[in-house]
Amino acid sequence: MLSVIIPAYNEEAMIPLTVQALTRVLDGAGIDHELLFVDDGSRDKTWAEIEAASRQDRRVAGLHFSRNFGKEAAMFAGLERARGDCCVIMDCDLQHPPEKIPEMFKLWEEGYEVVEGIKEDRGEETGLHRFAARSFYGLISRATGMDMADSSDFKLLDRKVVDAINRMPERKVFFRALSFWVGFKRCAVRYRVQERPAGESKWSTRALIRYAINNIGSFSSAPLQIVTVLGILMLVTAVVFGVVALAQKLAGVALGGFTTVILLLLFTGSLIMISLGIIGFYIARIYEELKGRPRYIISRTCGGEEEA
Repeated sequence: MLSVIIPAYNEEAMIPLTVQALTRVLDGAGIDHELLFVDDGSRDKTWAEIEAASRQDRRVAGLHFSRNFGKEAAMFAGLERARGDCCVIMDCDLQHPPEKIPEMFKLWEEGYEVVEGIKEDRGEETGLHRFAARSFYGLISRATGMDMADSSDFKLLDRKVVDAINRMPERKVFFRALSFWVGFKRCAVRYRVQERPAGESKWSTRALIRYAINNIGSFSSAPLQIVTVLGILMLVTAVVFGVVALAQKLAGVALGGFTTVILLLLFTGSLIMISLGIIGFYIARIYEELKGRPRYIISRTCGGEEEA
């Protein structure tokens, strides 16, 4: 059986359309399946739509978070409760085309354990958004040593891959990177990002920046190396100015005045504060992990085994 995991946040208009599209494609391909929606603490009627869909089709199930815990938590909640022999994760806005799922499923039947959805294009995005996305994935690829260019959350995972990911103990996770890190036999399916048929994107520029920073911190310690680089930069600067000052002293030339001192102090202070900020960010991540709080809290469920 195939489990399709669909995180949803304020997607009341999309739930019926997503169920209809997935059911049409998967029934047409003769694939036994379940649709598992994870409502990430929506403030609209998303949960009511999921409940209505589960009453109409017993293959539709839902999890409702007690509050908004984020998309990463929603994906892991779905992975931990999916019953299928393999799982597909896709967005609720249908920008991940359901028509690609039978192709992914066929590749899984041929023995591939991870079928990665690779974007051929990024759809109707602004130039700034496109540049920011490529910069982020370039950075995370260099930091992790894995090529994650044009990757997405749209992928199929075999049950053994799902079980391996579910055993990961960390709470602040980056699913895309983690699904690369576990390895296994993999292949790729290319797709074109579709326009959402209803509603609007819930991702603001601020949310995307926060998402990028959190995910880099979750999966890579590369930013900590910036502190070392800044320290080396300060050492080189100190050596250069030290040599200049010594040469001027020996030559009997008056040393520079307050302007040079003030600029050096401002430069040094800025680097120190940036370094402390980076270190503090990672200390905060350690603190969050040590508290051991759950990734999410489920307040309600519907459909699936609950009504079986």
